[in-house]
Amino acid sequence: MSWIVGVDVGGTFTDFYATSAGSGEVRVAKRPSTRDNPGRAVLEGLEELAAAGVPLGEVGRLAHGTTVATNAIIQRRGGKVVLLTTAGFRDLLEIGRQIRPHMYDLYRDQPPPLVPRERRLEVEERITSGGRVVRPLGEAAVREAVERIGAIDADACAVCLLFAFQNPDHEARIGAAIRAARPDLRVSLSSEVQPEFREFERCSTTVLNAWLQPVMDEYMASLEAGLAARVPHARIGINQSNGGLMSPARARALPVRTALSGPAAGVVGAIDSGARSGPRNLITLDMGGTSADVSLVRDLKADVALERAVAGLPIRLPSIDVQTVGAGGGSIAWFDRDGLLKVGPESAGADPGPACYGRGGTAPTVTDANLLLGRLSARGLLGGRMTLDRARAAQAFDGVAGELGYGAERAAHGVIGVVVANMVRAIRTISVERGHDPRDFTLVAFGGAGPLHARDVADALGIREVLVPEVPGIVCAQGLVIADLKEDFVLGRRVELAPETAGELGAAVAELARRAGAWFGEEAVPEPDREVELHFDARYVGQNFELRVPVAAGSPAVLDGHPAPEAIAAVRDRFFAVHDVAYGYHNPDDPVEVVNVRLTAFGRSRRDLATGNGEAAAALPAPDEVRPVWFGPHAPEDTPVFDRSRLRPGTELVGPAVVEQLDATTVVHPGDRARMDAHANLTITLGGA
Repeated sequence: MSWIVGVDVGGTFTDFYATSAGSGEVRVAKRPSTRDNPGRAVLEGLEELAAAGVPLGEVGRLAHGTTVATNAIIQRRGGKVVLLTTAGFRDLLEIGRQIRPHMYDLYRDQPPPLVPRERRLEVEERITSGGRVVRPLGEAAVREAVERIGAIDADACAVCLLFAFQNPDHEARIGAAIRAARPDLRVSLSSEVQPEFREFERCSTTVLNAWLQPVMDEYMASLEAGLAARVPHARIGINQSNGGLMSPARARALPVRTALSGPAAGVVGAIDSGARSGPRNLITLDMGGTSADVSLVRDLKADVALERAVAGLPIRLPSIDVQTVGAGGGSIAWFDRDGLLKVGPESAGADPGPACYGRGGTAPTVTDANLLLGRLSARGLLGGRMTLDRARAAQAFDGVAGELGYGAERAAHGVIGVVVANMVRAIRTISVERGHDPRDFTLVAFGGAGPLHARDVADALGIREVLVPEVPGIVCAQGLVIADLKEDFVLGRRVELAPETAGELGAAVAELARRAGAWFGEEAVPEPDREVELHFDARYVGQNFELRVPVAAGSPAVLDGHPAPEAIAAVRDRFFAVHDVAYGYHNPDDPVEVVNVRLTAFGRSRRDLATGNGEAAAALPAPDEVRPVWFGPHAPEDTPVFDRSRLRPGTELVGPAVVEQLDATTVVHPGDRARMDAHANLTITLGGA
């Protein structure tokens, strides 16, 4: 069972990356996504891999990044949920926080709650801070709650009781009673989904998880049946928002963890490319058909966000910190009421797609602009299987060109400039606004459209080096192949970070270590592959928000006796260092408190997968063609076009040049220098410096 397959389902394409751990062979495939049933494209793509020489019977692991949860949230297409909460907190979902979705829009409301008021029930019980029971949960109250839930026609039930993150006893009793009385009803307990403080976010995340359970359950049942017939020996892993894999059973129980599955896999793949080629500080740019995702990586570690909002719904779970902007190949160019040209966020998607696809689309898009500028070949995408119609692209741009008073090519160049500005703004959010100078980073460009625009983005930010991975359009699928099994555990413990509290913190660490040990056993992770990372969420007493402070990392043995009283000072020093990075200062005399103890468990995967790209050779092959390409707004330049599969490690290109391959097109601007390294990655140096 030597083959490993990564499958990433995107909004426009479904990507496949298969490699043999024994021989280092690599096979890739790319198919249009099937919106009505995303699993159909997955199964069809596996058949395509088989035709390309991948023995499906020898696939030992298949990792899957899915947009099922994301699309369900965006489209508000979930299950029918009933919510049970502590008496007096029925309207928590609507009260929320005093945060308006758009500060200066007096007419914009918050998204409606996923559970209407008539399906929000209360139960008489009360636990207070510290887990102390104020009002016991009686058996009569449990029976009444179960009866009221049973009277409602629902697909799932969310249970979120006050302070259940510190004392889950009441939730556990209610959950057991509901499961016994209604085995057909999916149950989400906040103490299992998100056992952390902040009542609104915990409730919202739990409700969202319950709301997604029927959707994910249906999808996984259909997909697993198809996979069993095609890759019968494969161990299936579902990618999470934190960049790690989990089992299909965990995905069914905790589908909210997959809400940002695809973008997280791309960051993992980009980190792997950086590790192979040398750069350790990266800004990732994943530009697909509908959006662009950007992330910051320091010393080959991605930033982690504990709280995100998807389509206006708050989710509090660890996830790779990815910012998304509506800037993709299908983004539509339009004029706002102020007469200014805008691009996105509306997208032509995969069907009908850009006008040049010839599937009925008529709106001008970024892909149409690239075709008019000669950056994309009229031979089309997917190795010529998906032809592009330049005449339809030009027709789509008639309105834009007429409004601007320019020719079609100059108007197309303007559209490229606007979409680049959108991506630059997103990157500034994760870099400059957080105290990081983007000039200290390498831009990793991937996604089907990333390498087309990376140079313009880098130039606007002052970045001098762009890294284009071996298969840029399939980096998300490649990231899935090398992703680790991963599970996050957390205990809410609000205690001062001081030597005298080391015992209480140590007890929490020991409990998390026990849970991690059980998880290692359930997932059959071999002893040598087991690793853990321990963090404390800490803050100054009186602060509103906490910071993740690294405490220990390594084999599970590093947790034994941790933290000892004498180690507390070192943990405080790490908090001061993290506070300096976040806020630019720290005060060593103010008291520090821990609010959460976090443990991340890893089942490490192989990291030495070969690229299978052949021997190094510096000779530059003859171009496949020479065509006019517009790099500026006024005139094209005759530009050689190369097939990337004919380039070898050591090959250097001096721009202008275009490099084409199955999954993406890379543009090398005049005066820039591109070099292929030993791992088949292209490094573009702006200005040849």
